[in-house]
Amino acid sequence: MLSLKNNFIMPPLKLGYCHKPGIVNERHLHFYKKVGKYMGAVALEPLFLDLSLRELPTQLGIDADDKIEGLQQITDALHQSNTKAIAHLNHPGRMANPMIPGNYFISATDQACPNGGKNPRMMNQDDMKAVEQLFIDTALRAEKAGFDFVEIQSGHGYLLAQFLSPETNNRKDAFGGSFANRSSFPLRVIEAVIAAISIPVIVRVSGEEMTPKGIKIEESIAYAKQLEKLGVTALHVSSGSVCNTPPWYFQHMFVGQGKTWEFAYQIDQHTTIPTIFVGQINTTEAIETIEKKYNGKYMAIGRALVADPDFIGKHLGLVQEIYRPCLACSEACLGGVKAGKGLGCLVNPEVNNPNLLKSNVTPNPKKIAVIGGGLAGMEAALRLHNKGHLVTIFEKNQLGGQFNLAWLPPKKKNLKKIVDYYISILKEYKIPVIHKEVNAKDLVQSNFNEVVIATGARPFIPDIKGLIHYHWSELLEDKNLPHQKKLLIIGGGLIGTELASKLIDANNEVVLVEMLDDIARGMEMIERKLTLKKLQNSPAVHIYKNHRVIEVEEDQKSIVIEGTEKIRLTDIDMIVVATGMISNNQLVKELEGKINCHLIGDAIKPAKAQDAIRSAYQLAIDIG
Repeated sequence: MLSLKNNFIMPPLKLGYCHKPGIVNERHLHFYKKVGKYMGAVALEPLFLDLSLRELPTQLGIDADDKIEGLQQITDALHQSNTKAIAHLNHPGRMANPMIPGNYFISATDQACPNGGKNPRMMNQDDMKAVEQLFIDTALRAEKAGFDFVEIQSGHGYLLAQFLSPETNNRKDAFGGSFANRSSFPLRVIEAVIAAISIPVIVRVSGEEMTPKGIKIEESIAYAKQLEKLGVTALHVSSGSVCNTPPWYFQHMFVGQGKTWEFAYQIDQHTTIPTIFVGQINTTEAIETIEKKYNGKYMAIGRALVADPDFIGKHLGLVQEIYRPCLACSEACLGGVKAGKGLGCLVNPEVNNPNLLKSNVTPNPKKIAVIGGGLAGMEAALRLHNKGHLVTIFEKNQLGGQFNLAWLPPKKKNLKKIVDYYISILKEYKIPVIHKEVNAKDLVQSNFNEVVIATGARPFIPDIKGLIHYHWSELLEDKNLPHQKKLLIIGGGLIGTELASKLIDANNEVVLVEMLDDIARGMEMIERKLTLKKLQNSPAVHIYKNHRVIEVEEDQKSIVIEGTEKIRLTDIDMIVVATGMISNNQLVKELEGKINCHLIGDAIKPAKAQDAIRSAYQLAIDIG
């Protein structure tokens, strides 16, 4: 047994918060204190074992004794909440970052990851001994730093999995070929670590790598039985490979819930040691499904804690409030790390934010009107209400604004959760919502002290000769979705590309014209890769990059585009304009000199949902 205060564990999430290589700072401490309060245990982000084996330049390390003091600060902070600390040790092998100077690359194979990276050197016996010692040394360091468990990564396409996987391991010696051969080195490393330290060892595995030639569940079960014999304390069962199947590795919304739970259940049926379930466990319903359907006891909750650090506290009834939902979108958690900004969150503006709203109620409550009930408007209303201000939302249509279209493209239904959350919590706090279009006169006569303009943005319509009849993203709604038509989409950014994806699912033919040399700009990286692959593989999609529409002819069915040459597109049934957005903030000018106004969200500048929510949060700080 794991002997935790409850059965919920935070798995290792990459933060990317280091200023100095591998050294703990205040951002780490703040994050882990916040998420660890109600958890049974917390695994820190993957700790690099050697400075030359980093996945991120900003990754935490456990490669030398100078890291112990900082790591001890985190374990001490977690222990103050009676939360156990887990040191997640991972050797990336060939998946070390090729962009980091000084990194080296070794593996079971001499082949690079098909998705990119450098060719590794196939490991020899001396390399294996060195890796074994590296794991032992870092595990001993973890014990000194006050960790309660060591977790060894042997899944997800990292070094130990590179030996396990028939997809990767092409060796002809005693460490390749049969399952017994492929598993011998990972088992040797884990056995050595167990023998070297006095704290328990957890092992993370991929139930399946989700590739035709990768690790399958039958071998994972056999591997789990061997790990049990070695004395492993628990098995943490995930899926996918960082190399071949990133959507499964990151548990992106496009892969859906439940497959990893099936793998964990199957392994759990063949072993007596605890199995930890993981993968989009981000609702109370998911927790209950794992408990009832799979008899799961231990669960790893990751990005749900980024969206709401009190998620488990709320699930257990220790905090009385609706939880802010994780969308499994990877937009700001993965996207923020990849961009070098560090882990953030689309729905939670407090993550990785140096400007935090004070919880005390204002001594000078104001009467505030929020104009617009999109994400920015609802976030502003909620935060201002919590500070004690008297807030009224004015929204002429439905709450959620244009984000009500965001969840309509294929496989993006998860995004609706954040709109539902805001609507529910506004009702819980009894924040008035008036469904009408207000003007400056209404607001002045109602004696508001402040007005927050959250009126979003409207489509930009280019000046194209003959362009009269056209559509926008309303075609994403099922009631407006055409079938078996030929459509021209003008603009290949995020909206245009998502429209194309949904339109071809309805048996339409799509012609997409983009002025620049790239499409799907601004789209989250995993969604972008999968969507582009879908469009490129569809015979119903025709993409013209570096072209612009110069004329819609009189019959509206012939369109002239221009690039390196002029092309006439014929038999077009419908035209969709997706050429960007412009801010809708006319009300500011009408209120100038009458009421103090504040712009937030797309009313300042069209941007992403994360930026809109964060600007609303910042406004609540600024208003005081």
